[in-house]
Amino acid sequence: MKVLTQFERKPFLFQDPEFIISCTDYSLFVPVFEDIEEALNKGYYLAGFFSYEAGYHFEKKLHKDKQYDFPLIYLGAYKRPRQSKINSFGRAPAVCPENLRLNITRKQYSLDIGTIRDYITKGDVYQITYCIKLFFKYCGDPLPLYYQLLKEQPVPYPAYIQTDKFHILSLSPELFLKKKSAHLVTKPMKGTWPRGGCMFSDLFAPLRLKYDKKNRAENVMIADLLRNDLGRVGISIKAPTLFEVARYKTLCQMTSTVTAKIDKNISIYKLFSSVFPSGSVTGAPKIRAMQIINELEKEERGIYTGAIGYITPDRDLFFNIPIRTILIQNNQAEMGIGGGIVWDSTPDGEWNEGLLKAKFLSGLSKTSFTPE
Repeated sequence: MKVLTQFERKPFLFQDPEFIISCTDYSLFVPVFEDIEEALNKGYYLAGFFSYEAGYHFEKKLHKDKQYDFPLIYLGAYKRPRQSKINSFGRAPAVCPENLRLNITRKQYSLDIGTIRDYITKGDVYQITYCIKLFFKYCGDPLPLYYQLLKEQPVPYPAYIQTDKFHILSLSPELFLKKKSAHLVTKPMKGTWPRGGCMFSDLFAPLRLKYDKKNRAENVMIADLLRNDLGRVGISIKAPTLFEVARYKTLCQMTSTVTAKIDKNISIYKLFSSVFPSGSVTGAPKIRAMQIINELEKEERGIYTGAIGYITPDRDLFFNIPIRTILIQNNQAEMGIGGGIVWDSTPDGEWNEGLLKAKFLSGLSKTSFTPE
């Protein structure tokens, strides 16, 4: 198992683990965290991921008695990382994705958006982050594809995971958690705007996003949710910056920053049970939003909207939220696509936004991709 994180342009390569901590069985979920604590106490670094469905098992109302095909938790235990990348010298170039298809028709998507709006009208939720999946065939070496995508659209929190059974290519622009001693930071992302079609409109695209009422409302709603979540384990909760806009190759996106002071020796279970998954990938209120997500979405999310990163023996940690993240197994690949649905969302608007978010990948395909 190899784990490469390149968060904030500082690469760390974890390879040749001493052992793997993994969980696919709901009955072993809590004991796995005891293994995590034991490994940290012995001085190991842990690197890997938590799947979105791990979030069900922190809350009794969401608990599922089942065995999972894809790991809920998958962490390698390493003596130390190297400050380097994975060498791609001599590898074949990336090949094009083939046979792209969505797991939903446009008609069914519209019906689901209508159902979410009904829940919002009834007061069940204020927002739902609703996700669909893009499936495709990929027959090449995954590493060159990762580097190609990262070169064409640099992001602040990319990561690559290689195991005997699957590869994960995460081109994530979103920070989940960064903990340094007693200081904790999260940067929820909500708000998307297309790049302009000409120099003038492109120049003003970030400002149009920053001051768009709908996107600001979504963003502040989730920032408030994160403030509440961090308040469960921390003090001095602050939001030092709101509505920051970053420009990427195909779109602009908006984040806010929330910070807290916490016990530097907090257990990993206590921390994750308070904040995982991020409210930016569920909606608000979180528990009811996750129940509706489970009702409407067609497949388990798996790695998508979980967390990828590492934990040090001092219990410092750094995790992204794996959006724009590809899972490849046996030449079959998938990528989740999501968006925050509020009352004034429209099926057409959300559908087009989802296709825009997928364009960094779908644009590589030589075959036509025309969703139904």
